[in-house]
Amino acid sequence: MEKEEERERTLKSAVSEKMLKPTGRIVGIIKRNWRPYCGMLSKSDIKESRRHLFTPADKRIPRIRIETRQASTLEGRRIIVAVDGWPRSSRYPNGHFVKNLGEVGDKETETEVLLLEHDVPHQPFSQAILGFLPKMPWSITEQDMENREDLRHLCVCSVDPPGCTDIDDALHCRELENGNLEVGVHIADVSHFIRPGNALDQESARRGTTVYLCEKRIDMVPELLSSNLCSLRSNVDRLAFSCIWEMNDNAEILKTRFTKSVINSKASLTYAEAQMRIDSATMNDNITTSLRGLNKLAKILKKRRIEKGALTLSSPEVRFHMDSETHDPIDLQTKELRETNSMVEEFMLLANISVAKKIHEEFSEHALLRKHPAPPPSNYEILVKAAKSKNLEIKTDTAKSLADSLDRADSPIFPYLNTLLRILATRCMMQAVYFCSGMDNDFHHYGLASPIYTHFTSPIRRYADIIVHRLLAVAIGADCTYPELTDKHKLADLCKNLNFRHKMAQYAQRASVAFHTQLFFKSKGIVSEEAYILFVKKNAIVVLIPKYGLEGTVFFEEKDKPKPRLIYDDEVPSLKIEDTVFHIFDKVKVKIMLDSSNLQHQKIRMSLVEPQIPGISVPPDTSNMDMSEPERKKKKLQK
Repeated sequence: MEKEEERERTLKSAVSEKMLKPTGRIVGIIKRNWRPYCGMLSKSDIKESRRHLFTPADKRIPRIRIETRQASTLEGRRIIVAVDGWPRSSRYPNGHFVKNLGEVGDKETETEVLLLEHDVPHQPFSQAILGFLPKMPWSITEQDMENREDLRHLCVCSVDPPGCTDIDDALHCRELENGNLEVGVHIADVSHFIRPGNALDQESARRGTTVYLCEKRIDMVPELLSSNLCSLRSNVDRLAFSCIWEMNDNAEILKTRFTKSVINSKASLTYAEAQMRIDSATMNDNITTSLRGLNKLAKILKKRRIEKGALTLSSPEVRFHMDSETHDPIDLQTKELRETNSMVEEFMLLANISVAKKIHEEFSEHALLRKHPAPPPSNYEILVKAAKSKNLEIKTDTAKSLADSLDRADSPIFPYLNTLLRILATRCMMQAVYFCSGMDNDFHHYGLASPIYTHFTSPIRRYADIIVHRLLAVAIGADCTYPELTDKHKLADLCKNLNFRHKMAQYAQRASVAFHTQLFFKSKGIVSEEAYILFVKKNAIVVLIPKYGLEGTVFFEEKDKPKPRLIYDDEVPSLKIEDTVFHIFDKVKVKIMLDSSNLQHQKIRMSLVEPQIPGISVPPDTSNMDMSEPERKKKKLQK
């Protein structure tokens, strides 16, 4: 008996610590977290049956039994079902049919599903909310000018992505008589129009953020504000909140002041247009001179920020080119970043830091700030191992050492390696969050290497910025306070909702990109492209396709197929398949196709083309490649 117990103890101690997971047992349910679910009806095989099973889109949710006479019309449709209860004796919960959303695969229907599944408030603004908007035609009154500076004479301009209508920010730069430079960041004064506690304010706080999908924008505030009265469009007078610095040529701040203002933007430029002006040998007008001054200072600010340990990470952002008639994606490219993107970013960061310092000085217990916690060392394991496999060293003890080692990690024969390392480093990071200064003592923003930070520069699309505007207005005597603004517990609850809404908005955006990517490959057919390995797993590799900014998994074990010989090494990390070894960052070729076998969960499937492994690799399908859209359609018709 003793020998048996000893043997058991030895076996238990031999179990790898990595395999041990915290376990628990549910002893009671305090509150059901049920909500209406989107999904599809699985029609019963029994003729005339009214009882059917509903399969939710969220795979974590069990199937739900419902009763309906409309089964034949609801088949192949996206529907909403609510749960009524789950009898102890039943395998499935019981529910009832709520709404028919539309045909599966339809663009409008699928967009509605992803908004509902990610809990994004998207219903039209009610009349009660719209009643708090200013009456049109609107103009600036004498009352509006109280506690406000007239800055309409300044050469202010905005720089944004093409097609942007919700312009939050504008900039100016001019030389002063004393030889120093005056730089201004002018932000839409949304808090002038949205007053504390009214229905418009409550709805904006509930929504928390504007959600940007591939072809749709779910506004946080009504369109009259987001695209018109608050948007800092060119050649119209607009109310702003300005952060103005006096700087020397070395971008050192000599004075900072904040003021509510009136501006008249002289130009609404795209990043490309602004870049063209800066680079032009012939243009020397006021706007171009201002942009060149801003760009010169931004480069110095960025260099200084990076020297302090700010991280320059990478995340492939994709952009769809839509067909003007069908609005289907016809091309998919990674977004090109210009110098002017960085120029605008530098001054937005500087304004956010300046405002954070000011509101914390005035309201040490109830300033709304944003922090980015340092990742635990274990988060970096995959990055360190991946770099080591390419004979590179990544140090992670501080943000500065990480930034420096990423700067040094390059390969003359593999120029894309540094981008891949930065993409991997991004995955190691923690989520940045809003918090109330009186409820926390760690303010540090790890990614920006800043001791304090907040969001001030995008009040049209972020509710946090509206609160920060209100705090700053009280701090400079431009507006009055109200009880909720100085209640740290209410502010903490607000931060909790804002963090949730921001996270859900990110997930919804990713789901929208995934759906449009499926539409793109549905029309494009099967293609083969070069890819790089981002992760190796026990039976798969995760790859990134730079051309499309697309990530996917290549599985090596499939049902009904003989299993290949797989050897996974967690230390390197590597995966050996038969006689071929895969390491992180290895270059491969994959075949990309849309798998529509499951109507509800269509997905992009990837297969290995190169290196060739007998029984694993597939031949590249070139029948659809390099073919124009009309040619592809013609080929389909011929089939």
